Amino acid sequence: MPAPLRFIESSPQLPHDADAVVIGAGIAGSFAAYYLARRGLRVALVEKGVVGGEQSSRNWGWCRQQNRDARELPISTKSLDLWESFAAETGEDTGFRRCGLFYASNSEEELETWTRWGQFARTVGVETYMLNGEEAARRGHFTGQTWKGGVWSPTDGIANPGLAAPAAAKALMALGGTLHQGCAARGLETSGGAVSGVVTEKGTIRTPIAIMAGGAWASSFCHQYGVRFPQAAVRQSIVAVATGALDIPDAFYSKSVSITRRGEGCHTLAVSGRARVDVTPQFFRFSREFLPMFARRWRNLSPGGLEGLMSGHESCTRWSLDRPTPMEAMRILDPKVDQGVVRLARKKASALIPALGDVPTVGSWAGYVDSTPDGVPVIGDVPQVPGLILAAGFSGHGFGIGPGSGHLIADIASGAEPIVDPRPYHLSRFARGAAIEVAEF
Repeated sequence: MPAPLRFIESSPQLPHDADAVVIGAGIAGSFAAYYLARRGLRVALVEKGVVGGEQSSRNWGWCRQQNRDARELPISTKSLDLWESFAAETGEDTGFRRCGLFYASNSEEELETWTRWGQFARTVGVETYMLNGEEAARRGHFTGQTWKGGVWSPTDGIANPGLAAPAAAKALMALGGTLHQGCAARGLETSGGAVSGVVTEKGTIRTPIAIMAGGAWASSFCHQYGVRFPQAAVRQSIVAVATGALDIPDAFYSKSVSITRRGEGCHTLAVSGRARVDVTPQFFRFSREFLPMFARRWRNLSPGGLEGLMSGHESCTRWSLDRPTPMEAMRILDPKVDQGVVRLARKKASALIPALGDVPTVGSWAGYVDSTPDGVPVIGDVPQVPGLILAAGFSGHGFGIGPGSGHLIADIASGAEPIVDPRPYHLSRFARGAAIEVAEF
């Protein structure tokens, strides 16, 4: 089933031209469109399905600095401020709140890793606290268990994945931008090698700037223009349970299960890192780049099936601009839920918090998490196609940095001073033969 999601109406008419066209109305694309419109640009946001319909509504909803890779930490810190200011600027509800994130563990190795991260994070002004066993047990009283230690990050928080991307798209429209759902972008028109238009199934929008924020579809889109973007998607599943008035925090992580509040009276359960890898042409194409990451995480990865192949998002074929594309055949990636993971999450959650053994399941869903070989997104210009900006490969970390990513995309597109240093996110780091630094967290 799809995750709960706010639906908003599209604009009535496709514009003839725009200053920028954003392809993909997930969290990054919607915020990019909003921040571009705030600068006075005429922006069109096009989406083959519905706003937030894929991974942007199917994630945990965590907005964290804690345990971020050093390359992502600056944009994470900026994003927390932008989550707050966005609500004040627009009046739109994303469900964001700085509830704090609590991690607990009985693994010495895990605690040592968190300690090393905390020592680094404090040098850049991040507020994070290591907890000893007594402190972790006190904060984790709802589990009724003892813990060797933990982490408390009080300034981190959560937002509601079913509200956030639609809120940004709605705010875009309030600024005069346009939204076009059920409108796949088939490709680009160029003049002198540079972008001159975006061809959609409903017509062409003349523009000098195209922003590809298509999530799991981005690499296949780039392939149409000879741009090599190593990307792979894994299938993850989440289950939602009715927790009512149970004394459970908004966000809790343990090695066995993670728990997050989603709206009133409901929490989601997930087994961190557990995923299935579907075999696709793109999987084989980029297998060498992904070997280091898969080698580190193989215990949590299981073989998938043919679902990814049939979905079409990891195709290596070329398509024509005057015919339906794979994106029109698969409007919304809504993969099959891994019922084994659902059962495991419920089992581990009830072992941790016995009261959860009696609460009903209210839903479950799966999504494709698009990753890069180093676990850090690509955000930046594509030199081979002037006017094309790529923003994808958020590797399961993209929801929380959605506002910061959108702001950075808008900075790059408009030539403004970037909100953070964009160099760590450039596509050039995946040049053939380049060393890949896999994210630790």
